[in-house]
Amino acid sequence: MNNNKNNTSPYAGLLAGANPAMAVGSALLVLAFIVFTVADPEYADSVYTAAKNFIATDLGWYYIGIMSFFLFFSVWLVFSRYGDIRLGSDDDRPEFSNFAWFSMLFGAGIGIGILFWSIAEPIYHFQSNPFISDDEAMTAEAAQVAMRISIFHWGLHGWGLFSVTGLILAYFAYRKGLPITIRSSLYPIFGDRIYGPIGHAADLLAVFGTVFGIATSLGLGAQQMNAGLGYLLGIEVSTTNQVILIAVISVVATLSVLTGLNKGIRILSVFNMHLTIVILGLFVIFGPTAYLLGAFFTNTGDYLLNAVSLGLWVDPEPGAQWQGWWTIFYWGWWIAWAPFVSMFIARISKGRTIREFVLGVLVAPTTLAAFWITIFGNSAFYLELYGDGGVTEAVNKDITTALFTTVQLLIENELMSALMAGICTILLVTYFVTSGDSATLVICTLVSMGSDNPPARYRVFWGLVIGASAAVLLYAGGLKALQTASIVAALPFSIILFLATYGLIKALREEALPGEEAYKVSMARNGRS
Repeated sequence: MNNNKNNTSPYAGLLAGANPAMAVGSALLVLAFIVFTVADPEYADSVYTAAKNFIATDLGWYYIGIMSFFLFFSVWLVFSRYGDIRLGSDDDRPEFSNFAWFSMLFGAGIGIGILFWSIAEPIYHFQSNPFISDDEAMTAEAAQVAMRISIFHWGLHGWGLFSVTGLILAYFAYRKGLPITIRSSLYPIFGDRIYGPIGHAADLLAVFGTVFGIATSLGLGAQQMNAGLGYLLGIEVSTTNQVILIAVISVVATLSVLTGLNKGIRILSVFNMHLTIVILGLFVIFGPTAYLLGAFFTNTGDYLLNAVSLGLWVDPEPGAQWQGWWTIFYWGWWIAWAPFVSMFIARISKGRTIREFVLGVLVAPTTLAAFWITIFGNSAFYLELYGDGGVTEAVNKDITTALFTTVQLLIENELMSALMAGICTILLVTYFVTSGDSATLVICTLVSMGSDNPPARYRVFWGLVIGASAAVLLYAGGLKALQTASIVAALPFSIILFLATYGLIKALREEALPGEEAYKVSMARNGRS
């Protein structure tokens, strides 16, 4: 299986270096959904919400099953006899250091999302969730359950999905010589037909999830950045300023992706990780140090003890909405982001073994996510339970202010408080740039049928399209509607994931495992079969 025939394009002009069906089809798909959403945001929201409610009510069990399946499958891969297979030739070695590799996969995966939700989500669960009674709300017991749920939504289940999907793409690209596209994972099933409509459909779904997943996050993040700048500099919180922020970030992200993976994206990702370490350290040092460090160990143990049962829990109460609002929403979001994040992880993982890849993608981001949510979330809980409060009120009033309100209330020194708020605002910008340039690279790779170096004009075009989509939808009030739509898009893509997993298993069974050939030769020499 070494078929790289469609990795280049015979077309000239604007279509040079791309497949015309993908280049034109992806642009028209994005335009159609933006026009539909912006033309009548309320109607579009009703359509998307109706589809989402159907999924939450009738297919919630399916989304729960998907995420648990991929977590269990990823653990099986670690301990299977295939763990020593290298993603590439047997003598290939990793291109990036472990720190740079982890920084890039975390930044592209959840860096910006967790910065937005690490205080707001625990505070929401602190007030109400299905695992506490009304009498327990906003107590220390409720805080512990809230942390368990929050880490669960950002932990092993999501990264299990990313690890399997990323592994499939890296395996077929670097082990089998196929283009690094979603369609390549279907080769063991459909053969060369992946270069036709079947493959186009798979890759177009990936483009859709990537563009609108990033666009909605960019729009929401611009609101939080505006809140941070309002806190620091008194800048007015307005849609106009948020659109300006999106424009600036989009230009920077486009410039970053033009410099390539080894320069702009890698350097910015490593910078993000260093800055993340700094802000988490400042929270620990200037916050309730002993309480936060103790909470980390407690939260981690509590989460690990309950991860499997939480992952298999389906709300039995008819008409209950909490699981649809939270867990099913998150699982749909992880699936919608899977093509983007997994392709990017695959792109930076050549030379690693299957065991090294899966363990790295599972353990390192989950550990950092648990630590991050603990430091931010428990800082807020400390204020609510043992201080004068104020964070819950801020979250309920305006979710974008949660982070900056916590910093202001937690740190008494005004200079240090301003410094930490400034670092958080910078992180918002740099994580968004990292997500934006990573997404742009992935889309261009899909459009150019797996090229390692997509044409610069496509990088510019898609970098600006992502920013323009976010700005238009934010201005027209369609962000929420399209965010819901991208969750619905996870449903058909989940079928592709299962087909791709079957294709991986089929291909792995045909592998000559390390040491197996030598064993067979030895047995033959001894006259055995």
